[in-house]
Amino acid sequence: MSILVNTHNEQEEKVLIAFLNSMKYDYKPDIGSNEEDVMQAFLDQYNKEIDEAEAEIERGDYLTQDQVEQLFADRRKKLNGD
Repeated sequence: MSILVNTHNEQEEKVLIAFLNSMKYDYKPDIGSNEEDVMQAFLDQYNKEIDEAEAEIERGDYLTQDQVEQLFADRRKKLNGD
């Protein structure tokens, strides 16, 4: 998953970078405001995630529709206190 964040000033940027570093998140600094650079960075990450998802499916590492429905049904029960 990717998130594009535009800070409003240098202080916000420093706080955000400190947070990302403290949580050991992977991020790409200084992509720039060039729309093509931003789009290319997004597409690179998106394609990487697609490749990883396809590899998981090929390994058989996925849930069936019935399993997903059961997962959400169980989650609703827990949230509703049932």
